[in-house]
Amino acid sequence: MLAATLTTLTPRMRFNFTKPNIENLVFKMHYKVTVTMLLAFVILVCAREYFGEHIKCISDQGVPDHVIQTYCFFMATFTIVRHYNESLLQHGFLPHPGVGPIMETDKTLHHTYYQWVPFVLFIQSICFYMPHYIWKKKEGGRIRALVDGLQYAGLALHSEEMKAGAMTVPSRKTIENQVDLIRKDIILRLRVTRTWSTWLVSMEVVNLLHLMFQIWMIDVFLNGEFISLGSNVLSYKDWEQISDPLETIFPKVTKCLFHKYGPSGSIQQHDALCVMALNIIHEKIYTILWFWFLFLFIASLLAVIWRVISFFFYRRSLKFNQLVFRNVTAGKFNPHNVIRVVNGCEFADWLFLYYLAKNMKSSVFQELYVRLAEELEKRELPYEQDGHEEKGAEPVLVSKVDYADETLPLREKSA
Repeated sequence: MLAATLTTLTPRMRFNFTKPNIENLVFKMHYKVTVTMLLAFVILVCAREYFGEHIKCISDQGVPDHVIQTYCFFMATFTIVRHYNESLLQHGFLPHPGVGPIMETDKTLHHTYYQWVPFVLFIQSICFYMPHYIWKKKEGGRIRALVDGLQYAGLALHSEEMKAGAMTVPSRKTIENQVDLIRKDIILRLRVTRTWSTWLVSMEVVNLLHLMFQIWMIDVFLNGEFISLGSNVLSYKDWEQISDPLETIFPKVTKCLFHKYGPSGSIQQHDALCVMALNIIHEKIYTILWFWFLFLFIASLLAVIWRVISFFFYRRSLKFNQLVFRNVTAGKFNPHNVIRVVNGCEFADWLFLYYLAKNMKSSVFQELYVRLAEELEKRELPYEQDGHEEKGAEPVLVSKVDYADETLPLREKSA
């Protein structure tokens, strides 16, 4: 009867367990939101059928159009600083911002970035994904291997397992065995657990440092104009004017000079006016990135600060522990059990427990927490060990354990 009922209800049930939660929200912003955003920008920049060619140049009849356009695209274009004059533009003395007669003493701004925008954006998307890729390799599916099979723990009512379609409802005995396995894994392989947490915190710090590097790299890419781009946009008031802060970095019309030999062998100079169609897209892409990177930097910095705060408070504040674990799992924690666990664990063990709580049903985690508290209270093995120790080395144990794969739960050797 129960199996038939579960078979009917299974299609309506939602168990969000296919991908265990092994990172915080800020970490996901780096490799999910940012990577998706950058790849979308790559597609947008490459969609020529909507925005036309990257560059269109007009010149005199001395040079074919396709020649001057190819030359100006690969050899870069420029604008003249002196001609970013709003009054001259308003009175019609200049055709476009930064475009006009050039003198030997004029300071010019050369624009070459547009050749590389899609490549740089794509490389950036790979870079933002790499910390997550490294973390997944180092994590090795450890959380998933430990909590796999517990997603239906709330339905474990009988003494035997039951099949309901593609779903297997575990028995109470199975749940108890799984909890006991997790307890053994934590107790007997604390150093592996600490490696897990160390890699997680390291990748969170790497995310912050990598973001700072990306901001610096884009600033170099845009000739030192990216750092102040957002603040200039926010402080600029009169967008009705012809020349705005974005026009200097992403000019819509530029100049290009082409030289060739004349019929008598003398060098002839051909002046070209180039329309940069995609700069209308580039300016919006990098403005959005400026605000997003600012938000991501603040969030990443706060995430690292939170890890530091957790390190100093996890063993100093009972209320802090109760609030943290109550945030991810329902129910109250016995203060004595909390004291036993935090006194018997290092910060890396505590952090691993926190992520176990995020991936387990609250009732199952409560049971695990009680058993773990009892085990740590009577445990007499030393927590600190001096000297160098190779990764995966076997600690002093009360029983033999198979360490063939340190990312998976323990497998006791058969007699």
